[in-house]
Amino acid sequence: MTRVLIIGLGNMGMSHALAHHHHPDSQIVGLVNRSEIVLPPDLAAYPRFDTLSVGMEQDPDLVVIATYSDSHANLACAAMEAGAHVFVEKPLATTVADAKRVVDTATRTRRKLVIGYILRHHPSWVRLIQEARALGGPYVFRLNLNQQSQGAEWDTHKALMQTTSPIVDCGVHYVDVMCQITDAAPVRVHGMGLRLSDEIAADMYNYGQFQVFFADGSVGWYEAGWGPMMSETAFFVKDIVSPNGSVSITEGNTGASSDIDGHTRVGGILMHTPDGDRTVEMPDEPGHQALCDAEQAYMLRAIAEDIDLTRHMSDAVSSLAICLAADQSIRTGQSVSLKETLK
Repeated sequence: MTRVLIIGLGNMGMSHALAHHHHPDSQIVGLVNRSEIVLPPDLAAYPRFDTLSVGMEQDPDLVVIATYSDSHANLACAAMEAGAHVFVEKPLATTVADAKRVVDTATRTRRKLVIGYILRHHPSWVRLIQEARALGGPYVFRLNLNQQSQGAEWDTHKALMQTTSPIVDCGVHYVDVMCQITDAAPVRVHGMGLRLSDEIAADMYNYGQFQVFFADGSVGWYEAGWGPMMSETAFFVKDIVSPNGSVSITEGNTGASSDIDGHTRVGGILMHTPDGDRTVEMPDEPGHQALCDAEQAYMLRAIAEDIDLTRHMSDAVSSLAICLAADQSIRTGQSVSLKETLK
């Protein structure tokens, strides 16, 4: 039985806690949150703590971190130094140096470190990556996720933008997909963005896009915007093109841009080659909670089966480095080289 401590009880933390509550090999030993929060009945009986250090007195085997991005690195390192394995939500950190520090700590302490790249546990996205790799590169990646957020959803986005821009918070998922398909090192990034609301800090932007160049000649485009002004038209573009054809996600079941289940849902996969088209329908799409269940089940297997997570961790650093370079490019107006960053 794996003893689990959950830190952060927002949307993702709550889902991860429910995943461990229902998993037969997990025992939740505590929930950590800075403020009082109303918990669902399944979680209400667990002990609650204000800080990681107090929670660690429960001697957890695994710490699940679902706090705001700027706390991820320090919490992850502290938990691993204390002897626990770690699952940490994306992005791994808010700087490349901190991301490398977390990975180095996992390697040195021989603790398992899994980052919350939820698409890696989605069967339809796994199939998409397989189909794209089968075509062969170099690739053109056309990916976006814009969200027309209002009310409580806009409040959440404004809170996230106190530390992290949309292209970093969301972009790491889709850049991770690019990295898994091409296997080539990222070389250079150019980005642009715009502040479309007076409700966010003067030095923050709620719309951004960037282009990334890979060593094999592949190129990628990613776009993300948050807020009540965003359009619902073409908010969900997922295309991968190669000299031998293309693979695309159709929009059949994606729902509205604010629907969290729609961010991962795949209406179908369309494969196009010069010989014709074929479509793979995906009728039994897992929802958000099912994907969180799958993430935590993988975390438990990684511990029990001593799964080698070297590639997983290096991909997390690479995808974060690309998105942070895009953020830097937007702020400076200059292209950013990644050759030195990822040495």
